[in-house]
Amino acid sequence: MNPPSPFSLDPGSPPLLVAGPCVVEGEATVGYAHQIAEVLEGLAVQWVFKASFDKANRTGAGSPRGAGIEEGLAILGRIGSELQVPILTDVHLPDQCAPAAEVASILQIPAFLSRQTDLLEAAARTGRVVNVKKGQFMAPNDAVQAAAKVAAAGDGGVVLTERGTFFGYGRLVVDFASLPDLQEPGYPVLLDATHSVQKPGALGNRSGGDWTRAPLLMRAGAAAGFDGFFLETHPDPETSPSDGPNMIPLDRLREILEEVLAIQASRSDAGIPDPA
Repeated sequence: MNPPSPFSLDPGSPPLLVAGPCVVEGEATVGYAHQIAEVLEGLAVQWVFKASFDKANRTGAGSPRGAGIEEGLAILGRIGSELQVPILTDVHLPDQCAPAAEVASILQIPAFLSRQTDLLEAAARTGRVVNVKKGQFMAPNDAVQAAAKVAAAGDGGVVLTERGTFFGYGRLVVDFASLPDLQEPGYPVLLDATHSVQKPGALGNRSGGDWTRAPLLMRAGAAAGFDGFFLETHPDPETSPSDGPNMIPLDRLREILEEVLAIQASRSDAGIPDPA
């Protein structure tokens, strides 16, 4: 199978927008994807649909993890085929990379696994683009070194995604001043706005968060010069089995993106150079 790949990582291309629900929620996820497509119609973005077939790093042992690799990839493949949209999904083990690459144009390395060399190299060897989520514990140079592992093992392309760093009071903090360091090697850098407003473990056996802060980070990211955005969205976040408090309600997504894209356009019109 050759998954849809109508996107470009070249400088000057429309910003990448990785958007979708946190996990594959069975057949309902197909409907979510169609709804997102309608919301994004006409916007100057390169949309990549994202959903995880498995969430292997849930806080609590009993928390839902998703549809599993077989059902999850089948559903993601159907979404890619029906909408002709590229797919992004997480991989957690080296042996998941090849089957995931059958349907996904971008394989994502979760933040907690972003130093795992075997996983990074296995994803790279599929020939797909690899999105390395910068671990909450990683300095910019550490993330750049993780990306270099991917680039050395394959030629499908590399994307880095900032998702906040640990701080001392139950929040994640985005270090905007590190953007030039992340962009210096030339890889596109995305801002994960919704995981950056996560409050790890705040709800006891699961993470909390505040999605209303995500648009603020996106506006700041557009002004700072990020190459695109990663976000999770859902028609009814409160019913989602994972990351509901962080996800942008789908009925608010377009107005948020229009404002963010206007900031990006004004930055470009003013001739402001990239941070790197």
